[in-house]
Parts: sequence; structure tokens; C-alpha cells
Amino acid sequence: MLTQTSNIISKSLSNKDHAHSNCTKKGSLKSGLTLKQLTLAVSTILATSLALAQTPNTVDSNAQAINKSLAVRVAEAAGQNNLQTEEASTEAESTEDTANENAADSVTSSAPAQNAPSQTTSSPNTSSAATIGNQVTGQTAAGQTATGQNNSGQTATNPTNAPLSAIAQKVNSSEWQPGVKMNQAVGTKVQALLNWNYHGVGAVDGWWGKNTQKAMQAFQQAKGLPVTDELDQKTWEALKSSEFATKPVLISYTLTDSDVNIKTTKIPEGAEAKSKLEGMYYESVAEAMAEKFHMDISYLKQLNPNASFKAGETLTVYNPGRANKTTVTRVVADKNSQTLYAYDKQDKLVASYPTTVGSTATPSPTGTHKVQTKVSDPNYTHTDGDGKQTIIPPGPNNPVGRVWIGLSKPSYGIHGSPDPERISRQASAGCIRLTNWDALALLNIIDNDATVEIK
Repeated sequence: MLTQTSNIISKSLSNKDHAHSNCTKKGSLKSGLTLKQLTLAVSTILATSLALAQTPNTVDSNAQAINKSLAVRVAEAAGQNNLQTEEASTEAESTEDTANENAADSVTSSAPAQNAPSQTTSSPNTSSAATIGNQVTGQTAAGQTATGQNNSGQTATNPTNAPLSAIAQKVNSSEWQPGVKMNQAVGTKVQALLNWNYHGVGAVDGWWGKNTQKAMQAFQQAKGLPVTDELDQKTWEALKSSEFATKPVLISYTLTDSDVNIKTTKIPEGAEAKSKLEGMYYESVAEAMAEKFHMDISYLKQLNPNASFKAGETLTVYNPGRANKTTVTRVVADKNSQTLYAYDKQDKLVASYPTTVGSTATPSPTGTHKVQTKVSDPNYTHTDGDGKQTIIPPGPNNPVGRVWIGLSKPSYGIHGSPDPERISRQASAGCIRLTNWDALALLNIIDNDATVEIK
């Protein structure tokens, strides 16, 4: 832990006073801690670390996040860490390419799913700049706690002993057959196997679409298989031969008090109205559950049509696997495929994520860059044309989601999204947009000075 802390403090010092301009404009923001605040932060973090050590079901990424958070807070208290990141987050929704299947091919159920933790966010910092632009600032590291939001690609804790619903059993026992149209049950299993092999499909919905196709092609590339447009026998056998072949795709989960007793809010239109919120929280427990289990919210409700999302209720949910833990030293954002490819130090493809890379109006900058800053649960500062700045607080529905990984190219970065279902089907203002869970997973493993190629 001391080695990791030293490394992160060094990285923070190297970023001292580094200012970014956002994707289209400029701005800056500073933050720091007093000695008293540092003492309290360290005490809290150490206490949480002990709690994690005593909780066998807690995911590994939480402990990693706490170690990183402690290191950054030490640097901030010394007055050495000035995290200043910026990003424009305009979106233009494009037409969904995933075709709707016949109702007879859909999966339906009135049954159960898993646990969603309480939501916590940091309060917004105050802006010290008067320049035009949008920016994000916040806590560095993964931003996870022992009771925090488990949306970083990890297996959910506290599984229920409730029996599986009929639809869960159908999906779990489904098999792909060549020449047979892929229904939603088989599609859910295919998406799960791709996710568990670290090639993300975005929000799980059970339908074959471009994000699932891209994940399959990345899996084929990583395994040295012929790259195809449709699932074939060799690829299916490779997916089935993995260690995840017998893992249940859909599981039952009983909601606890901590799952449902979370802060929610109605997200208004306009930066001014959003700035008045305490946090950019989820709008409902259902939304929190969908993000926790990496699902399309419509699919979650489809599987649980009678759900009221109250404590004690059992739901049927997708079973997210553990995120890739291999350190990533290089990522490639492909504008054409709208995919982010992650490579280890041996330049082996270890993961891929569906992404939105820029747009026609605001294309991402082609070239090679370096990771400059890593921020979780960031603020977002919007500056309009007359220089007025408006700070939007942190939260999963923040314009840049729960993560900002700033690049050496000023104003550009990799970040999360408040709309996971629209990844690869929207436009960004030049940056690289991921689902919140993929962004958090990448934040945990990307090297502090990793190379970022945009092509």
C-alpha cells in the first residue's frame, strides 16, 4: 500500500498547476484539505479499510480505491495536488441500430434480482476561473467504498437464497444454435459470456446489436479467431470453453434497506437548474439497480414487471462478472468502430469497451496522448458564452458520469456517462465516453501515464 501511495503522490505532484481547456472552451478549478480535514479523512479511510478486511464478500476494487484515495488526499493536504480537468458534454442521440425482435422471442417474467448499494457523492468545489468552458473536478481514484455503488464491473455481494425465476432458468440453460435466429434469452447469455471475458457490450438487454457484435469481434481478435459479422460455431465454442461457461447469467437478489434508502432526485433541464441540486443522483431505485447490474433499465423492468423496488423484494437481474484486473498501459480509441481497446505491457489485448468517440461536429483529436489526471465522482463546471460559470455537482447523472481520465491533450479525456443505454449511439464533444461501470473499471487498472491513441 505504501508503494502504491508513493506512486500516486508522485503522479499528483507531476500534475501540479496543469490546466486543461475543455473540449470547446476553457476553465479551471482547485481543491485542497486542511490538516484537520486530512486527519479525519485518513481516520475514515483506515476505518473503512478495516471493515473491508472483515467483509469477505466485498469486491476487491473497493480496497484498491481506498488506497488510491488516501494517497491523493495526502497530496492535496500538502497543497501539491491541483486537479483541473475539463470536458464539454453535448449530446445528440442517433438512431438505435439494434432491431426489436418479435414479442415471441422476448423474455418475460414476474420474478426477482440482486443488491444495489447506497449512493454517495462528494460536494462540489468552488470555481476560481472566469474563462469560458466546462470542467470537471473531484476525488481521484475509484471512488468506491465498502457500502458504495458497485458498478465497476464486479460481482455483486450478498446473493439471496431465493429460487431462480423460470425466465432465469431458461436464460441460464439456453444454447446458441447455428442457423437459428438469436432470441433474447440466448442473446442475454452471449452478452454475459462476452462481458465475463472482458469485452463489454454496454448495458445488457439481450438483443444482438452493434455493441454486442463489436464485443464479439474484439473477443475473436484476442483469441486469434476469424473475425466475423455474426456469431459462428468456433466463437461460441471458445466462449463456452472459458472458465465462465457454467456461471449463472441471471440470478435472484433480495433488496436490502441500503439498496433502496438512497438519495434520488429529478434531473432538471439546463445547467443552472442542475447546479442547484445537492447531487446528480439517480432518479429512481430502479435506475440505480440497472446501473449496479450493468443492465438496460427497460430489460430490468421487463424481467420484473411487478417490482416496486422496496426492501425485502426479490428481483431477477443479470449477474455481472469481475472486471479485468490486468494493468493497462495503452488504450486505442477507434472512431470507426466506436470501441476502446485496452492493452497490457506486453501489448496484449486484455479488454474492450463500447464507446462514443467524438462526433462529426466535434471530432476527437487523432494522435497519441498520455493519461494526465484520474478523477472519480467529478464536478462539472459549465461556462456559457458570456463567461458565466455554473458548477454541476457530482453523481452518476453528472454530464461526465462518475469518472474523468484527463489526457495530455488539453480539454480531452475518457469519462463516464449518465446514459449507459446510449453508448455508441450518441455524440460526444470530442472526448471518449464509456458507461459508468466501464469507466470505473478502467480507472482502477489504467497506468498513471498510459498511452492513449485516438484513430
